[in-house]
Amino acid sequence: MESVLLDVSNNVAYITLNRPEKLNAFNREMALLLQSKLDECSASAEVSSVYITGAGKGFSAGQDLAEVIDPNGPGMEKILSEQFNPVIRKIRTIEKPVVAAVNGVAAGAGANIAFCCDIVVASASSSFIQAFSKIGLIPDSGGTYFLPRLIGFQKASALMMTGEKINATDAERLGMVYKVFDDEVFSEESKKFAEALAQMPTRGLWFTKQALNKTFNNSFKRQLKLEDELQQEAAATDDFKEGVKAFMEKRKAEFKGR
Repeated sequence: MESVLLDVSNNVAYITLNRPEKLNAFNREMALLLQSKLDECSASAEVSSVYITGAGKGFSAGQDLAEVIDPNGPGMEKILSEQFNPVIRKIRTIEKPVVAAVNGVAAGAGANIAFCCDIVVASASSSFIQAFSKIGLIPDSGGTYFLPRLIGFQKASALMMTGEKINATDAERLGMVYKVFDDEVFSEESKKFAEALAQMPTRGLWFTKQALNKTFNNSFKRQLKLEDELQQEAAATDDFKEGVKAFMEKRKAEFKGR
Protein backbone atom coordinates (compact mmCIF):
# COMPACT_ATOMS: atom_id res chain seq x y z
CA MET A 1 0.00 0.00 0.00
CA GLU A 2 1.17 3.54 -0.72
CA SER A 3 1.99 5.74 2.26
CA VAL A 4 -0.48 8.35 1.01
CA LEU A 5 -3.80 7.29 -0.48
CA LEU A 6 -6.05 9.37 -2.74
CA ASP A 7 -9.67 8.64 -3.57
CA VAL A 8 -12.03 11.03 -5.34
CA SER A 9 -15.75 10.79 -4.69
CA ASN A 10 -18.55 13.33 -5.17
CA ASN A 11 -15.99 16.00 -6.11
CA VAL A 12 -14.07 15.51 -2.84
CA ALA A 13 -10.45 14.32 -2.85
CA TYR A 14 -9.96 12.11 0.19
CA ILE A 15 -6.27 12.01 1.11
CA THR A 16 -5.27 9.48 3.77
CA LEU A 17 -1.84 9.49 5.42
CA ASN A 18 -1.12 5.78 5.47
CA ARG A 19 1.70 4.67 7.75
CA PRO A 20 -0.52 3.59 10.65
CA GLU A 21 2.16 1.38 12.18
CA LYS A 22 4.21 4.61 12.65
CA LEU A 23 1.23 6.80 13.62
CA ASN A 24 1.58 8.23 10.10
CA ALA A 25 4.97 9.76 10.85
CA PHE A 26 6.53 11.20 7.70
CA ASN A 27 9.56 9.87 5.93
CA ARG A 28 10.85 11.37 2.69
CA GLU A 29 8.86 9.03 0.46
CA MET A 30 5.63 9.90 2.24
CA ALA A 31 6.22 13.67 2.20
CA LEU A 32 7.03 13.70 -1.51
CA LEU A 33 4.02 11.51 -2.24
CA LEU A 34 1.73 13.88 -0.34
CA GLN A 35 3.07 16.72 -2.49
CA SER A 36 2.28 14.69 -5.59
CA LYS A 37 -1.26 13.92 -4.40
CA LEU A 38 -1.89 17.60 -3.67
CA ASP A 39 -0.69 18.45 -7.18
CA GLU A 40 -3.14 15.90 -8.59
CA CYS A 41 -5.96 17.51 -6.61
CA SER A 42 -4.95 20.95 -7.82
CA ALA A 43 -4.94 19.90 -11.47
CA SER A 44 -8.15 17.86 -11.43
CA ALA A 45 -11.36 19.52 -12.58
CA GLU A 46 -13.21 16.72 -10.79
CA VAL A 47 -11.92 17.84 -7.38
CA SER A 48 -13.69 20.72 -5.66
CA SER A 49 -12.48 20.22 -2.09
CA VAL A 50 -9.77 18.25 -0.30
CA TYR A 51 -10.06 16.18 2.90
CA ILE A 52 -6.92 15.05 4.73
CA THR A 53 -6.96 12.46 7.50
CA GLY A 54 -4.83 9.67 8.91
CA ALA A 55 -5.17 5.90 8.80
CA GLY A 56 -5.44 4.01 12.07
CA LYS A 57 -5.25 5.71 15.46
CA GLY A 58 -3.45 8.91 14.56
CA PHE A 59 -3.47 11.85 12.19
CA SER A 60 0.32 12.19 12.08
CA ALA A 61 3.12 11.96 14.62
CA GLY A 62 5.19 14.37 12.51
CA GLN A 63 8.65 13.53 11.23
CA ASP A 64 9.87 9.95 11.55
CA LEU A 65 12.94 10.43 13.75
CA ALA A 66 14.51 7.23 12.44
CA GLU A 67 15.06 9.09 9.17
CA VAL A 68 16.59 12.08 10.97
CA ILE A 69 19.32 10.02 12.61
CA ASP A 70 19.93 7.81 9.59
CA PRO A 71 23.39 8.74 8.22
CA ASN A 72 22.09 7.93 4.74
CA GLY A 73 18.91 9.96 5.23
CA PRO A 74 18.11 13.31 3.64
CA GLY A 75 19.41 15.37 6.57
CA MET A 76 17.65 18.28 8.27
CA GLU A 77 18.68 20.64 5.48
CA LYS A 78 16.40 18.73 3.09
CA ILE A 79 13.65 17.56 5.45
CA LEU A 80 12.19 21.05 5.71
CA SER A 81 13.11 22.64 2.39
CA GLU A 82 12.20 19.65 0.22
CA GLN A 83 9.70 17.65 2.27
CA PHE A 84 7.54 19.71 4.65
CA ASN A 85 7.67 23.31 3.45
CA PRO A 86 6.40 22.44 -0.04
CA VAL A 87 3.44 20.61 1.55
CA ILE A 88 2.51 23.72 3.56
CA ARG A 89 2.81 25.98 0.51
CA LYS A 90 0.72 23.65 -1.64
CA ILE A 91 -2.09 23.52 0.94
CA ARG A 92 -2.16 27.31 1.26
CA THR A 93 -2.09 27.94 -2.49
CA ILE A 94 -4.31 25.16 -3.82
CA GLU A 95 -7.36 26.85 -5.31
CA LYS A 96 -9.74 24.62 -3.36
CA PRO A 97 -10.76 24.43 0.31
CA VAL A 98 -8.83 21.92 2.41
CA VAL A 99 -10.27 20.20 5.49
CA ALA A 100 -7.98 18.55 8.05
CA ALA A 101 -9.85 15.74 9.81
CA VAL A 102 -7.70 15.02 12.87
CA ASN A 103 -8.62 11.53 14.02
CA GLY A 104 -6.01 10.99 16.76
CA VAL A 105 -2.62 12.32 17.78
CA ALA A 106 -1.29 15.25 15.74
CA ALA A 107 2.25 15.95 16.85
CA GLY A 108 5.02 18.20 15.61
CA ALA A 109 4.86 18.73 11.87
CA GLY A 110 1.70 16.61 11.82
CA ALA A 111 -0.09 19.17 13.99
CA ASN A 112 1.21 22.08 11.94
CA ILE A 113 0.10 20.53 8.66
CA ALA A 114 -3.38 20.36 10.16
CA PHE A 115 -3.25 23.97 11.38
CA CYS A 116 -2.40 25.29 7.92
CA CYS A 117 -5.56 23.81 6.41
CA ASP A 118 -8.64 25.96 5.83
CA ILE A 119 -10.86 24.10 8.30
CA VAL A 120 -9.70 21.79 11.10
CA VAL A 121 -12.11 19.35 12.73
CA ALA A 122 -11.14 16.78 15.33
CA SER A 123 -12.37 13.61 16.96
CA ALA A 124 -13.02 13.74 20.70
CA SER A 125 -10.07 11.44 21.36
CA SER A 126 -7.59 13.46 19.30
CA SER A 127 -4.74 15.49 20.76
CA PHE A 128 -2.23 18.09 19.64
CA ILE A 129 1.36 18.58 20.76
CA GLN A 130 4.20 20.82 19.69
CA ALA A 131 6.71 18.09 20.46
CA PHE A 132 9.80 19.87 19.11
CA SER A 133 11.06 21.27 22.43
CA LYS A 134 11.25 17.74 23.84
CA ILE A 135 14.18 17.00 21.55
CA GLY A 136 15.77 20.45 21.35
CA LEU A 137 14.22 21.62 18.07
CA ILE A 138 11.99 24.54 17.13
CA PRO A 139 8.45 24.25 15.73
CA ASP A 140 8.57 24.05 11.95
CA SER A 141 6.24 23.36 9.01
CA GLY A 142 4.61 26.76 9.50
CA GLY A 143 3.97 26.21 13.21
CA THR A 144 5.49 29.50 14.36
CA TYR A 145 3.39 31.27 11.72
CA PHE A 146 -0.02 29.64 12.09
CA LEU A 147 -0.35 28.75 15.76
CA PRO A 148 0.18 32.30 17.17
CA ARG A 149 -2.40 33.54 14.68
CA LEU A 150 -4.88 30.88 15.78
CA ILE A 151 -4.55 31.13 19.57
CA GLY A 152 -2.43 34.21 20.31
CA PHE A 153 1.26 34.79 21.00
CA GLN A 154 1.32 33.96 24.71
CA LYS A 155 -0.51 30.62 24.50
CA ALA A 156 1.42 29.58 21.39
CA SER A 157 4.69 30.43 23.09
CA ALA A 158 3.78 28.37 26.16
CA LEU A 159 2.66 25.33 24.17
CA MET A 160 5.75 25.43 21.99
CA MET A 161 8.18 25.77 24.89
CA THR A 162 6.54 23.30 27.29
CA GLY A 163 5.45 20.72 24.71
CA GLU A 164 2.19 20.29 26.62
CA LYS A 165 -0.31 17.91 25.03
CA ILE A 166 -3.70 19.53 24.34
CA ASN A 167 -6.84 17.42 24.16
CA ALA A 168 -9.59 18.02 21.61
CA THR A 169 -11.88 19.90 24.00
CA ASP A 170 -9.15 22.36 24.95
CA ALA A 171 -8.06 22.66 21.32
CA GLU A 172 -11.55 23.77 20.37
CA ARG A 173 -11.73 26.17 23.33
CA LEU A 174 -8.39 27.73 22.39
CA GLY A 175 -9.35 28.10 18.73
CA MET A 176 -7.01 25.50 17.26
CA VAL A 177 -9.90 23.60 15.68
CA TYR A 178 -13.31 24.55 14.36
CA LYS A 179 -15.36 21.65 15.72
CA VAL A 180 -14.96 18.43 17.71
CA PHE A 181 -17.09 15.35 17.07
CA ASP A 182 -17.57 12.19 19.12
CA ASP A 183 -15.38 9.39 17.83
CA GLU A 184 -18.38 7.29 16.79
CA VAL A 185 -19.62 9.90 14.30
CA PHE A 186 -16.35 11.66 13.49
CA SER A 187 -15.73 10.14 10.07
CA GLU A 188 -19.27 10.78 8.86
CA GLU A 189 -19.56 14.30 10.27
CA SER A 190 -16.10 15.45 9.20
CA LYS A 191 -16.68 14.28 5.65
CA LYS A 192 -19.88 16.33 5.53
CA PHE A 193 -17.73 19.47 5.73
CA ALA A 194 -15.69 18.53 2.69
CA GLU A 195 -18.80 17.43 0.80
CA ALA A 196 -20.62 20.68 1.60
CA LEU A 197 -17.62 22.77 0.54
CA ALA A 198 -17.43 20.87 -2.75
CA GLN A 199 -20.96 22.01 -3.58
CA MET A 200 -20.24 25.66 -2.84
CA PRO A 201 -18.96 28.37 -5.24
CA THR A 202 -15.35 27.27 -4.93
CA ARG A 203 -13.89 30.13 -6.97
CA GLY A 204 -15.29 32.48 -4.36
CA LEU A 205 -13.79 30.32 -1.63
CA TRP A 206 -10.41 30.54 -3.37
CA PHE A 207 -10.65 34.34 -3.44
CA THR A 208 -11.49 34.26 0.28
CA LYS A 209 -8.45 32.05 0.87
CA GLN A 210 -6.23 34.54 -0.99
CA ALA A 211 -7.48 37.38 1.20
CA LEU A 212 -6.91 35.37 4.38
CA ASN A 213 -3.40 34.44 3.25
CA LYS A 214 -2.49 38.14 3.25
CA THR A 215 -4.58 39.54 6.08
CA PHE A 216 -1.87 39.48 8.76
CA ASN A 217 0.78 41.05 6.56
CA ASN A 218 -1.20 43.75 4.77
CA SER A 219 -1.96 47.18 6.13
CA PHE A 220 -5.63 47.98 6.67
CA LYS A 221 -5.61 50.15 3.54
CA ARG A 222 -3.98 47.45 1.42
CA GLN A 223 -6.36 44.79 2.69
CA LEU A 224 -9.38 46.92 1.73
CA LYS A 225 -7.88 47.33 -1.75
CA LEU A 226 -7.28 43.58 -2.00
CA GLU A 227 -10.89 42.88 -0.98
CA ASP A 228 -12.05 45.25 -3.70
CA GLU A 229 -9.87 43.54 -6.31
CA LEU A 230 -10.92 40.03 -5.32
CA GLN A 231 -14.58 41.01 -5.09
CA GLN A 232 -14.49 42.21 -8.70
CA GLU A 233 -13.11 38.84 -9.72
CA ALA A 234 -15.74 37.01 -7.67
CA ALA A 235 -18.53 39.11 -9.17
CA ALA A 236 -17.39 38.11 -12.66
CA THR A 237 -17.80 34.36 -12.01
CA ASP A 238 -20.63 32.22 -13.30
CA ASP A 239 -21.22 31.07 -9.73
CA PHE A 240 -22.04 34.61 -8.61
CA LYS A 241 -24.58 34.96 -11.39
CA GLU A 242 -26.09 31.59 -10.49
CA GLY A 243 -26.15 32.46 -6.80
CA VAL A 244 -28.04 35.69 -7.38
CA LYS A 245 -30.42 34.06 -9.85
CA ALA A 246 -31.17 31.21 -7.45
CA PHE A 247 -31.77 33.67 -4.61
CA MET A 248 -34.21 35.68 -6.68
CA GLU A 249 -35.99 32.49 -7.84
CA LYS A 250 -36.05 31.08 -4.29
CA ARG A 251 -34.33 27.84 -5.23
CA LYS A 252 -31.11 26.05 -4.35
CA ALA A 253 -28.15 27.27 -6.37
CA GLU A 254 -26.22 24.84 -8.55
CA PHE A 255 -22.62 26.01 -8.48
CA LYS A 256 -20.00 24.81 -10.97
CA GLY A 257 -16.83 26.26 -9.48
CA ARG A 258 -16.26 28.74 -12.26
